[in-house]
Amino acid sequence: MNAASTHTEPGGDLRRWGVVGRVHLLTPVLAASGTFGYGTEVPLCDRRALGGMVCKGIFLEPRDGAPPTRIAETPSGMLNAIGLQGPGVEAVIRDYAPLWATWEFPVLVNINGERVEEYGELAARLDGVPGIAGIEVNISCPNVREGGMLFGNDPRTAAAVTRTVRERTRLPVWVKLTPQVADITSVARACEEAGADALCAVNTFVGMSIDIQARRPRLAFGTGGLSGPAIRPLALHLAYQTAQAVTVPVIGIGGIASAEDAMEFLLAGCRAVQVGTATFVDPNAVGKIVDGLERYRHLLPS
Repeated sequence: MNAASTHTEPGGDLRRWGVVGRVHLLTPVLAASGTFGYGTEVPLCDRRALGGMVCKGIFLEPRDGAPPTRIAETPSGMLNAIGLQGPGVEAVIRDYAPLWATWEFPVLVNINGERVEEYGELAARLDGVPGIAGIEVNISCPNVREGGMLFGNDPRTAAAVTRTVRERTRLPVWVKLTPQVADITSVARACEEAGADALCAVNTFVGMSIDIQARRPRLAFGTGGLSGPAIRPLALHLAYQTAQAVTVPVIGIGGIASAEDAMEFLLAGCRAVQVGTATFVDPNAVGKIVDGLERYRHLLPS
């Protein structure tokens, strides 16, 4: 990372971090998918600090998501089983993209599918829509044609999704890797070879919490995605492995709550980071992380 790609303080010229995975980031810190909704639900966030945003995941059609209870607090973390509730792609194009087009920071759309073809159709519909700066492909979805195995568990299926999306859009394609895999590097390389412009490492880990008084899981779905500081050392290791295995940029995700946390991922080889769960504790976590990174500019790789 060269000196020209560092940023200035929020409120100044933020357009100095540079292009990561064909997306021009204003700072190295993005809002992660899910926690920022579609960008309209976070009035307390200092938007001047955002390098970019990834919107809540969508499918082709609207989805109701999982029943409550959907969120449970855990030691140093949070479990969630939202079920990818969303309005569907046409509502995103109609209701949100025109607003995103007026914002200074770029917005990527997180896409999901139960079949490879669904990912391709989503990519095609989003292609060329003003306000959409790129696509983040969530390969942590179950592949219904393969009996529910996650697309991201196998290099071949991960590559098939990536290739299909790449063929159907001119937009930048970022692929969000699942940690639920024996060898993340083989999946990472397969996605890179299939045309990914960047890789996001990693998605939430699968976890569970049981209410011993009620004698049942705290989440109605049973299991959920574990996020927050509890997963940071695990996520950091996987992000490091990914960055060592590929030449495309890697965006680090997992339990980042401070500038020091973000620096660990940047020093591990990531070109940017995403922050999610920390914003539930402090709505302006992203701004504080960006401010704090100024103290560590001298540590960044040249």
